[in-house]
Amino acid sequence: MALLGARQTGKTTLAREVAAAWRGSSTVFDLEAAADRHALSATPERILRQSSGLVVVDEIQRMPELLEILRPVCDEPARKAVFLLLGSVSWDLIQDASETLAGRVQFVDVGGLSLPEAGFENLDRLWMRGGFPRAYLARSEGAWTCWMRSFARTFLERDVPGLGSRVSPEALGRFWRMLAHCHGQTWNAAELGRSLDATAKTVNHYRDLLAGTFMVRVLPPWFENLGKRLVKSPKVYLRDSGILHFLLGLETRRDLVAHPRYAASWEGFALEQTLAAHGQHEAYFYATQRGAELDLLLLRRGRRWGFEFKCTDAPRTTRSMHVATSDLGLTHLWVLYPGEREHPLADGITALPLSRMPGVKLEAAR
Repeated sequence: MALLGARQTGKTTLAREVAAAWRGSSTVFDLEAAADRHALSATPERILRQSSGLVVVDEIQRMPELLEILRPVCDEPARKAVFLLLGSVSWDLIQDASETLAGRVQFVDVGGLSLPEAGFENLDRLWMRGGFPRAYLARSEGAWTCWMRSFARTFLERDVPGLGSRVSPEALGRFWRMLAHCHGQTWNAAELGRSLDATAKTVNHYRDLLAGTFMVRVLPPWFENLGKRLVKSPKVYLRDSGILHFLLGLETRRDLVAHPRYAASWEGFALEQTLAAHGQHEAYFYATQRGAELDLLLLRRGRRWGFEFKCTDAPRTTRSMHVATSDLGLTHLWVLYPGEREHPLADGITALPLSRMPGVKLEAAR
């Protein structure tokens, strides 16, 4: 099994709790520790073959060569070990990882704190500070800002170079900050490239690097033969709302409410909470060249479910919602907003407080 997610989301804590509760023996290799890296560098095959019980390998991306060794070990019918791999980058960034352990590993995404974990009464705090546990639990706004600054610097100056990337930390940092101002918008590599004095290929590489380290979500468009002119470029979001607010220079909720990206911030936050509750697979947005849009389309059990994210106290239906519902044949459309009352807006469209979204069942027509 592999636990994948951004740094500081609690993967190591979770793995150590699993190891402590394991009924048999357990061993933890932290590849950020020099001693553990040295041990596995010297005789990796011998150590892994002779292991028994639960074996946790933390930050596996630092020694991707171990994946090739694990393949025959996992195939041995007499093996006595169960392996739990932890990584802070997507499998796609670890060269040949997918082919190496294809059919031998189950992936579990570990994100930041979700609404059910933080408590629905703490929605505003989670939205403002984001889901990194230490950021969310910071004692003050100043402590939150300090933690975010340290996290961003460590990520750019140590974590990204640790992947073998030759991207300049300064250049990637500028791109990251610029992306915060484009949060929730359709991807336009040429425009961003002109702003950074870089090629479209370069900014696409920057985007993929941030996506692969779980900092950015690239939401693909849904298109089929509808006889309509559809938007076919993805949308890009910063996955953690706290990171977004830090990069925008916001420190308090008052700052956020007054900022032009206020509504976009809510959209990204509500999107992440929805995907945390209902899964990230088969998730899309929908948009036509004439302006009809749907923030999120989920395909589940042969049905299509729609979500719109509106940062308003009194959401209303729009022509765009009706067009998208008709075009896509939605089973139901929910308009998620930061209010407290669930109520119907039209046939097949319901206004729903975000706090109630985890309880939505995507099983049958309502």
